[in-house]
Amino acid sequence: MPRAKGGFKTRRRRKKVLDMAKGFYSGRSRLFRVATEAVDTALGHAFAHRKEKKRDFRGLWIARINAAARQNGITYSKFMSGMQKAGINLNRKVLANMASTDPQAFEKLVVTVREKLAS
Repeated sequence: MPRAKGGFKTRRRRKKVLDMAKGFYSGRSRLFRVATEAVDTALGHAFAHRKEKKRDFRGLWIARINAAARQNGITYSKFMSGMQKAGINLNRKVLANMASTDPQAFEKLVVTVREKLAS
């Protein structure tokens, strides 16, 4: 049986992993076996943190909406409940942006929500 050496495909596979490990500390960027483990771990963390980022932003938007709503004399939960009852379908990202960049428009929204809650 002929001797199987690391040819083109093997070299290409290893180069891909080592390129992904560029910038890692010490042997993690130079040794294939160590780099493979480091890259696998890094890719796992990257996947998990992409999901976590969505949760973090939602929390940030809620905090901003709550702060703006309380400045206008209403709590976040009552504000969101009133939005639903009024049939206003704006997501939290848009509401948070409106609260920080256009306070007058947000105040009008709060007035509309208050009227809907009162009736």
